Amino acid sequence: MPKVAIMGTTTWGLTLGVALAVKGAGVRLWARTEPEAANLRNSQFPSGLFADITLPKHLSITSSLDEALAGIKVVIMAVPSQSMRSNIKAVVPYLDSSMLVVSAAKGLELETDLRMSQVIAKELPPDFLPNICVLSGPNLSQEILQDLPAAAVVAARDEAVAKKAQKLLNTPNLCIYTNTDVIGVELGGALKNIIALGAGIVDGLGYGDNAKAAFITRGLTEITALGVALGANPLTFSGLTGLGDLVATCSSNLSRNHHVGVELTKEQPLKKITESMTGVAEGVTTTVVAYKLAQQLKLEMPITEKIYRVLYEGLSPRQAALELMEANVKHELAGRRWRLFSLFNRRK
Repeated sequence: MPKVAIMGTTTWGLTLGVALAVKGAGVRLWARTEPEAANLRNSQFPSGLFADITLPKHLSITSSLDEALAGIKVVIMAVPSQSMRSNIKAVVPYLDSSMLVVSAAKGLELETDLRMSQVIAKELPPDFLPNICVLSGPNLSQEILQDLPAAAVVAARDEAVAKKAQKLLNTPNLCIYTNTDVIGVELGGALKNIIALGAGIVDGLGYGDNAKAAFITRGLTEITALGVALGANPLTFSGLTGLGDLVATCSSNLSRNHHVGVELTKEQPLKKITESMTGVAEGVTTTVVAYKLAQQLKLEMPITEKIYRVLYEGLSPRQAALELMEANVKHELAGRRWRLFSLFNRRK
């Protein structure tokens, strides 16, 4: 079986490592330090998710880049979005044109507003760009570790490259689909985290399923509007990386972003909430970038605006909900500079 290197010992990185190694792939998981690698080899995991997991024999853990990246076919970048650039810089000297680089991070870079595949592309030689793929979908780690069925989508601008990644990443319990809309797949996975923060607020305030369904639906419309403005195919957002990931992340107590939203309704400071977590809630930083992009593009994104104000301007979650309900409603596909009307043939 092909050899796979996974950069990063995040929950998702560990989960992918276990899933691929169980399938029989030779997986090398790279940890930043030797003490961290030693702890993981001794089954001392940072998250309770792995308490009952025995590391598969095909999964090895190392802090050596030389060891992790020797003879591999695919590199999976499973690191937090804000450290993607530094990590891909470390990987570049070990790459050749036969290797695939897969981003498994769901976020946007704060300083540049770039998607993760764009960050990776900035650090790679131009002839390597077709080999960049992105992985996204409704993938809650705990369920995948329990061998429950799940699906994801891998995107590359070349369908042949996407199919190559699909073959490498597909497992008996994780069905991988392909797509060539890299922009849409990546934005769907990143932007849904903003809506998940809000869904947690809806649940924390006890507003019920009607309100939550409406919120998720309006959130999907905002995601699609921004995605279309940035060049994505709108149909992508009805798939696994859009609707699928949105439903899972907004509905599950296993979601870190949902958890943050719930905790915000308890009047907990954001810093205290995030510092108490073992993983990163990517929606916290993604909100900043999406809010900035909406302003630059003059897009109406009221949910994103309200989540930004809750996170960074002290707006109370309850007041944010009231302001959304009191908004000047119009046709559900209408918004300032939205191009969604043009996507449909409307009857006169």
